[in-house]
Amino acid sequence: MSKLELKSIHQSFPSKKQMTKVLSEISLQVNEGEFVSIIGPSGSGKSTLFHIIGGLLTPSSGAVLLDGNAVTGQKGLISYMPQQPALFPWRSIEENVILAQEVAGIARDQALAAAREWLPRVGLGGYEKELPHVLSGGMQQRVSFLRALLSPQELMCLDEPFGALDALTRQEMQAWLLNIWEQNKRSILFVTHSIEEALYMSDRIYVLSNKPSTVLEELIVPFARPRQEAIMQDALFQEMRLHIQGLLRKEVQHDQRH
Repeated sequence: MSKLELKSIHQSFPSKKQMTKVLSEISLQVNEGEFVSIIGPSGSGKSTLFHIIGGLLTPSSGAVLLDGNAVTGQKGLISYMPQQPALFPWRSIEENVILAQEVAGIARDQALAAAREWLPRVGLGGYEKELPHVLSGGMQQRVSFLRALLSPQELMCLDEPFGALDALTRQEMQAWLLNIWEQNKRSILFVTHSIEEALYMSDRIYVLSNKPSTVLEELIVPFARPRQEAIMQDALFQEMRLHIQGLLRKEVQHDQRH
């Protein structure tokens, strides 16, 4: 299993005449088998953070640790699911699923066997040989998630994976993802704009400020697992939702004043 730690991450980018600070003193962790969400205003550097964790960007200062080892700037150590499904249109569904395993050097036969075992489990039995364009948006996201799930890296980083889906499909996908996750408890870091989604799915939530982003608050989500959708009607759920909403609203108002 994987434990991720970010220690005092700072990130600045050169702009016209000076350096623009995007991240400031970000420290967070994802423990083994934990589901952690990051929520923050638009443009608060959430994707930049993922690029740093994935080794695509080296932070201006600070460290990324995986299982206690410094891995700052190293690629290929996390499993990543982007906002869009990013499926290759010319590859069949099963061939899209095995992509991350192929890149990691896993034998094709072994990768295909795993894909064929899992596709029926995620409601995609019978679609193995189809091309992506025949699938709905929600089904394409399942393929994308399965590709990330079957990659050998333990830590999964999911970047607003349901942001483009309609409300009903999104709710179905949340319940579906939790169900799959309950079965194998991978360590997940999940970026979302939806407060309800973060509360419904996570063990802990980090609320980020406007940029330069810092951690405003870390919240422990107290609801038992497996989660039921009915939890969203719970008084404590609503109280926490309003609390996070208040934090984010303050940030937006502060940004508008400056």
